[in-house]
Amino acid sequence: MKLTLPAPNRKFGLVDGLGLAGIVGLLIARFIPVAKIIPFWGCMLRETTGWPCLGCGLTRVAERVAHFNIPGAWEANPLGTVAALLFALMAVVMVLHLVFAMPVPDVQLSPREWAWVRIALPILLVANYAYVVVKTRFPHLLM
Repeated sequence: MKLTLPAPNRKFGLVDGLGLAGIVGLLIARFIPVAKIIPFWGCMLRETTGWPCLGCGLTRVAERVAHFNIPGAWEANPLGTVAALLFALMAVVMVLHLVFAMPVPDVQLSPREWAWVRIALPILLVANYAYVVVKTRFPHLLM
């Protein structure tokens, strides 16, 4: 892994865009009850088959993280909670970067490290989905 720190700047970059998305998403989750006001909101797969999709629980995760209920968010979808917290972190970094010209570190992974990421990500997705399925369909197994 190669980590470089550029000169202080206020150039809008990828981390700033993800931070802006995090701010907007968490503010919406905090103040607008999307799942209650949009009649068709919900998981169609779960409603028709009873089985959750890969994204089941993400609305609850966003609402719970926006209300600082991290354990509740973790229970709904662990990987979604990690993603929501990373968006919140990027929002903080974006504010520090654009307001105070804090340099955003540039991280470059080697081909071997990218290979590990490509191996670990599908494993994490499968493990997270397994948890969501067990939590939804077989909650007695988690007691």
